[in-house]
Amino acid sequence: MPMAFLTRVPSLLLMPLLLTSCLMGHADGGSPPPRTTEYRAFGSPQRVAIHGYDGHAMEPFITKDGQYLLFNNRNDPRTNTNLHLATRVDDLRFQYQGELKGANTPALDAVPSLDRDGHLFFISVRSYEQTLSTLYQGRFDKGKVTGVELVEGVSLRKPGVVMFDAEIATDGKTLLVVDGQFTGGPAPKTADIAIAVRDGTGFRRTPASSEQFKNINTKALEYAPAISGDLLELFFTRASTASASHQPVIMRATRSSPEEAFGLPQKVAAITGFVEAPTLTADGRALYYHRLDGDRYVLYRVAR
Repeated sequence: MPMAFLTRVPSLLLMPLLLTSCLMGHADGGSPPPRTTEYRAFGSPQRVAIHGYDGHAMEPFITKDGQYLLFNNRNDPRTNTNLHLATRVDDLRFQYQGELKGANTPALDAVPSLDRDGHLFFISVRSYEQTLSTLYQGRFDKGKVTGVELVEGVSLRKPGVVMFDAEIATDGKTLLVVDGQFTGGPAPKTADIAIAVRDGTGFRRTPASSEQFKNINTKALEYAPAISGDLLELFFTRASTASASHQPVIMRATRSSPEEAFGLPQKVAAITGFVEAPTLTADGRALYYHRLDGDRYVLYRVAR
């Protein structure tokens, strides 16, 4: 997501949580991430238009066939954050189709991702008080979702730990998740990316996570992962909590095989400003993300 930070969880222990635009300036006492080089293969950013929609657009996801844009409106406790749907006109234009039918509740519903077989995964706090879990799945078909249910086997089920981001890989067998540890403040103390693999109808975390993400996870916040279909290229958002002036950045890392660790990440040089939540197109050529322009979150695209 994002960000894909939750802004409200129905638990007094976790309220208030993070408002995306208030992410910076909450030091956790950790050191900033190491200095990184830049990745310069992407061209200049271009604004994405969603015709028929004038609200905030965050956490974009482009379906593998390229025909749908999924996103959520602003992650704000004063707003009913829901999943939305638009259809492709061209690379920079989409036609708004309304809220994603069958997926939304009065609770926060956000951060969509979809595998090539139509299995939708998203974050929802609808049952957090009862389950300490936030990851749901359903069946996406022609713009509607059916069979929504909790994803079993991934939540750490620890009070104060919230899974606020996730992305399903193209083949539906690999799931990237982000756990945030909240200790009463508006921002998480920690946020790291982990991996889970399909196990029957659910998923299980793999011990390989620590090794595979040893160059990715730092004392900064790492979240909003987006992974290529071959699992060899990773984009994510990194935000330092050690400086009030430090904005989140979108990073890229690669590896030679799905069993190896990702190498040291590089900042995507073309993407600037308050930016989060990358999503990679199926062909790997373009990256969509959200950016804060003035007081509104909008979508942008870069291509290589």
